[in-house]
Amino acid sequence: MLIGIDGIPLAFPKTGVGHYTFELSQALARMLPEHRFELLYPSSFPQITDAIPARDNLTLNRVPVGPVGRHWWSAGLPRHFRRERPDLFHGTNYDIPLWRPCPTVLTIHDLSLLLYPETHEKRSVSRARRRLPVMASKADTVIVPTNAMRQEVIEYLGVDETRVVVVYEAAREFFRPVDSGTTVETRQRLGIGNEFILNVGTIEPRKNISVLVSAFEDLVRSMPGSPLQLVIVGGRGWLSSPVLATIEKSPVRNRIVLTGYLHDEELRDLYSSCRLFVYPSLYEGFGLPPLEAMACGAPVIVSTAKALVEVGGNAAQYFEANDPVELTKAMIELLANDDLRSRLSESAKERAAEFSWTKAAIITYEVYRRTIEKTSNYS
Repeated sequence: MLIGIDGIPLAFPKTGVGHYTFELSQALARMLPEHRFELLYPSSFPQITDAIPARDNLTLNRVPVGPVGRHWWSAGLPRHFRRERPDLFHGTNYDIPLWRPCPTVLTIHDLSLLLYPETHEKRSVSRARRRLPVMASKADTVIVPTNAMRQEVIEYLGVDETRVVVVYEAAREFFRPVDSGTTVETRQRLGIGNEFILNVGTIEPRKNISVLVSAFEDLVRSMPGSPLQLVIVGGRGWLSSPVLATIEKSPVRNRIVLTGYLHDEELRDLYSSCRLFVYPSLYEGFGLPPLEAMACGAPVIVSTAKALVEVGGNAAQYFEANDPVELTKAMIELLANDDLRSRLSESAKERAAEFSWTKAAIITYEVYRRTIEKTSNYS
């Protein structure tokens, strides 16, 4: 069997969708050596040189395209399928080819563009409103990362519940606790001391960093002798200027460290050595950074966004996303109670271990198999 997979998310520095595409394709190829998996992307994108370790049954294919083929979903990819007909195509990033000579599976990670349009650029919202309902209706099966997302896709996109399947994502195996002594070099290079609160994610309005900054200001006032820092890890996303302006104007700006995008080794060091990991996002479809932090043993505080509660279970502390006072109280409680923080750390590691990319691959392959069985007459 030949499975085509959207390779475009791997053409950029990997964040959520890129990690999903990478980890799932690796796990599928490792688990199913008798099948072939091909990550497809057009030559209008830069060549991907280091994204996929060599594996006989997993290949990258940079498909040559001209002026017409650059319209990848409507022309380039369908044209490629005329030459090489896969048994199924998996769109891992909200898109599938509009003309489909084979069964298709579509992953919808979240509906923030539709449900929280004010946190995105207008052109992205406009595109999503046009395309996402079409993609969801045309896909033979839709994969979502949580039950919370499943209900949203059924309700807001009108997809029949029999076509929507939950496949939980996971922290990468790389994210495991490391001894604090081994993290010193990373922290010193980044200007981070021994006592810090960590946040990870692309800087954009939906991540609600302004509430975290406000809560941290209150925390510093409540603990005047504490050397605590707030470390914010992530590249600049859309509409990030107001968030960055809030940080620059903060009276505790000298305590806030903006690292930009970090590689996995640096990120693991920070997850493993932070006093707390805080994720105040307004909305998520899954929420990989909190789970990565939990896998490294970080005590985690997250907002009560439905997907975050579903993933975190009893292994995280929660607060209302728009309530900085409640967040400040939660942080003070954990910082003041070593036993509670230790228990939460152990629970976090146990919870994170319940998720794996091998499990995700097993369920995803079953989705592929059933989708192929129930579809026919593609031409």
